[in-house]
Amino acid sequence: MTLSALIFDVDGTLADTEEAHRQAFNRAFAAAGLDWHWDQDLYTRLLAVTGGQARMRFFLEQSKRPLLDDQDIADLHKSKTTFYVEAMQAGRVPLRSGVERLLGEARSEGLTLAIATTTTPVNFQSLIESTLGAAALDWFAVIGAGDCVENLKPAPDVYLWALDRLGLEPSQCLAFEDSANGLKAATAAGLATIVTPCPYTKNHDFTGALVVQDNLDEPDHVDVAFLRQLHGHL
Repeated sequence: MTLSALIFDVDGTLADTEEAHRQAFNRAFAAAGLDWHWDQDLYTRLLAVTGGQARMRFFLEQSKRPLLDDQDIADLHKSKTTFYVEAMQAGRVPLRSGVERLLGEARSEGLTLAIATTTTPVNFQSLIESTLGAAALDWFAVIGAGDCVENLKPAPDVYLWALDRLGLEPSQCLAFEDSANGLKAATAAGLATIVTPCPYTKNHDFTGALVVQDNLDEPDHVDVAFLRQLHGHL
């Protein structure tokens, strides 16, 4: 079957955003007068849980701290998102190596682009606007974010949601991920998946991935011809 679409995760895949997320969480905690601080080692462990609000609940449970109610968690997450968007708007997080090139090549070759992420729509929007410009939001035929489905990754829901709106079969698409949970979600949706780990996910288990490599430029040059070759052997 012909390759028709590329479906991308966002955080860690399009850009190495996880450090910006970690810093935004810590700024939100400080602004709320909380004594929480997530260092890099702790945040690496917390990334096993997808979704910022779920991550905070997990942190409270594991650290045996008093639990917050849903509204307090939601308010903290809203504050964190504000700090994160500020970082994006300041241009502190570039796209990962090869991402802009591949997006441009895919568009010129007639491939459809889509997003399947657990992050919020405003986080995705701020990243694209700060790196590619607001007009680039129209490059993506479908944008599936964390508010589109009830079950987040590793559940396949956001990928199934995107496929349904694309009107395509999994065999017509390739997915791009950076984490074990993302890989599980994509493969559970029937998608062959290329993984480019970020520093926070480099030690994850990527069994079942079609390809695992440092980024879209190394060690192989991932372009449309390379993707069609991979897809042709599925």
